[in-house]
Order: sequence, then C-alpha cells, then structure tokens
Amino acid sequence: MAVAISVGTLISNHLAFKYFGFGKDTVIDMAPYLIIFGILGARLYYCAMDYDFYLRFPTEILALRHGGISIHGAILGGFLGLVIYSKRHKLPLKKLCDVTSIGLAIGQSIGRWGNFFNSEAYGTPTDLPFKLYIAPQYRHVPYQDYAYYHPAFLYESILDFIIFLILVYCIASNKKLRDGNIALIYLILYSLARIVVENCRIDSVRYIYGIPVAILVSICIIIISVILYKRNNR
Repeated sequence: MAVAISVGTLISNHLAFKYFGFGKDTVIDMAPYLIIFGILGARLYYCAMDYDFYLRFPTEILALRHGGISIHGAILGGFLGLVIYSKRHKLPLKKLCDVTSIGLAIGQSIGRWGNFFNSEAYGTPTDLPFKLYIAPQYRHVPYQDYAYYHPAFLYESILDFIIFLILVYCIASNKKLRDGNIALIYLILYSLARIVVENCRIDSVRYIYGIPVAILVSICIIIISVILYKRNNR
C-alpha cells in the first residue's frame, strides 16, 4: 500500500503540473487529505459490508492490521478529502478529480499485489498454466481440497494498468475533454473491470440475492458516471 500510494501520488503530481496547470507540488500537498480520508473510507465501508461481525466485535473496527479495506470506500473517502482540499485552497474540484484518478489507477495496479502476499482475492479453482497455489490455511469453504486457483488479483492488476495507460493517452493526445471527464472515464472503466474480475472471485464480503455487492455497486457507478458524463458534455 505504501508503494502504491507513493507511486500514484508522484505520477499524479507530475501530470498535474505538466497537463493540468497546477503547481509543482499541488498533489503532494494534497496527499495527506487523500490518504487519511481514503483509508478511513476504505475501512468504514468494509466494516459496513460485514456489519454483523463488527457489531459483535466493535473493537475490531480499529484493527486495520487484521485486514479489511474496500476500494469503493477509498474512492468515497478520497473524494471527500478532495472536496475539503478544493474548498480550502480554492482549486477546481473537477480537475483535481481528473488528475488523482490517474494516480489511483496505477496505485490500484500496484496495490493488488498485496493480495498475492496475503494469499487473498483469488478466484475459483483452475488448472490453467498461470494458476495460483493457495496454502491450505488460506482456502475458503468449500474449496479446501483444491490447491490451484485463478489469480484474480493479477487480472485486476493488469486491467488497472491498462486503464492507467488509457487515461494517460487521453490527456497526452491533446484530446479536448471537459474537466471531470477523465475521472468519469476512470470510474466507468474500473467498474467494468471490477465486474469482470468479481465474477471469478470467491471471497466477496457480502451478497444480495447471490450477487456480490461489489458488482451491484459497480453497476450503479457505471450508470451514474455515464449520466454525469453526458451532462458534463452538454
């Protein structure tokens, strides 16, 4: 996470100066807002998804070292941090969303490798050549008898990196996009990628009528983002 946050911050800071007209250290100055609110949002969102456990053991909410964060919560929390920073420093919120979404994409691509080291965020059993071995103590019920699984974390890491390249291309190719469109493109593309990856994962925190909440949230984000994109271009 530390590497992901650092790389994402430095890349966003560079792009903010080169393409968006911000000062040289604007994103670095803004980073504490994003990091603090992002981590708080990621943790609280995850606890809300698994509320039955955390209502029984409320002290576990503070035990971040035990794991349990959500990218959707991080996006919500980070956006709140952006709003506060934008108002305090009188900077355009839409542009800030654009430049930070690019750093977020590359940060997610790097951060997903934490799932590899923790033996988590893997998919259903498979015999494909690029299968991932999971030790018995990390296997989910009822898959204890299977040793190899889809490396779902790797799928998302690759897709996040592709999204990062697409966003960089959009700004480097001098395409005339309205402020806020880069962030909306990111939300749409990431949500599509998440739906694809989530379909093969077996560790979703909560389901509604057999559908992972992450997929339902991603669908809502796509719908809202498409509407906002169309309104933004009028």
